[in-house]
Amino acid sequence: MKMPSAATGLTEKHRLRLFSGSANIQLSQEVARYLGLDLGPMIRKRFADGEVYVQIQESIRGCDVYLIQPSCNPVNGNLMELLIMIDACRRASARQVTAVLPYYGYARADRKTAGRESITAKLVANLITQAGANRILAMDLHSSQIQGYFDIPLDHVYGSPVIINYLASKKLSDIVVVSPDVGGVARARAFAKKLDDAPLAIIDKRRQTHNVAEVLNVIGDVRGKTAVLVDDMIDTGGTITAGAKLLREHEARQVYACATHAVFSPPAIERLSSGVFEEVIVTNTIPFLERKHFTQLTVLSVANLLGETIWRIHEDSSVSSMFR
Repeated sequence: MKMPSAATGLTEKHRLRLFSGSANIQLSQEVARYLGLDLGPMIRKRFADGEVYVQIQESIRGCDVYLIQPSCNPVNGNLMELLIMIDACRRASARQVTAVLPYYGYARADRKTAGRESITAKLVANLITQAGANRILAMDLHSSQIQGYFDIPLDHVYGSPVIINYLASKKLSDIVVVSPDVGGVARARAFAKKLDDAPLAIIDKRRQTHNVAEVLNVIGDVRGKTAVLVDDMIDTGGTITAGAKLLREHEARQVYACATHAVFSPPAIERLSSGVFEEVIVTNTIPFLERKHFTQLTVLSVANLLGETIWRIHEDSSVSSMFR
C-alpha cells in the first residue's frame, strides 16, 4: 500500500470542515458555496422532552472545524445546540474548533447597571469556552468589550461593509449618519467615515426599562438631509422608530434604518412598516421568515464576508485588513 507523503498528509490532516447548526442553515449553505465546500453531514434532532442530540457523520480527526450557529430565537435552544456541537467535535478529536457566531445572543447584559444582576455576555463566553471551542468568529457584537470576556482568540468582524456598499449604490445625497443613542456613537462614527466621511448626528434618549426608550433630542443638523440611522440590531424596533419620528420632526428629508442583526421581536414589523422609513436595511445573520417581510425591508447577505473571514483564519492571514 502506497503511503501518503508528509506534505499530503499535512494538507489532509488540517483540512477545513464546515458544519451548520439548525439556527440559520441557509446562511451556512451560502458560506459553504463561497468556500467551494459542502456542509459536513451531521444528525441534529430533539427528543420528545426537548433535549438536543448531535452526531457528526464523518471523521473530523485532526481537522479544523468551523461551526456556524447564531444564538438567535429560540435563543436557549440554539445556544445549547452550539455547545453540544462543540463538545461532539472535541470528542471526535478535531484539531481546532471555531464557533462562528453571526449573532451573539445574551450580549445586551454586558455589565452591571444595578445590584444583583447577571452579566450574561460573560456567562455565555464561559459556556462556549468550557464546551471546548478554540476560537470564536463573531459579527457585530453589541459592545466591543465582550471580546475581552473570552480567554481564547476572537475575531470580530462587521456587517457594515455590506450595508455601506449597498447604500453607495443608491447614490443618496446629503447623507447624515445618526446614532440612535450615545452608546452607539463609535459605531456610527466609523460607519460615517466609510460613507465618504458623512457628518454625524446623535439622538439623546433616556431608557426607562428594557425594550422601552424615551427619545428626547437630536444633537446635530438633520434638516433637509438624508438621515441614516445605524445600530447593531433591531429588536422590537421601539428605539429606532422613535428616533426616526424625531428626525422627521426635525425636518429630515428621508430616513433610512440600517442594522446588522434583524432580531425583529413583536411588534417590530408593525413599527418598521409604519411609513417613517424609506427603507430598513438589515443582513441575514438571523434567518428571516417571508411572512415577516414588508415593503420597506431589504435583506443583504453577509455570507461572502463570513466565508472570506473563515478562509483567512484557516490560512493564518490578516482579518482586520478586510475592514481598512
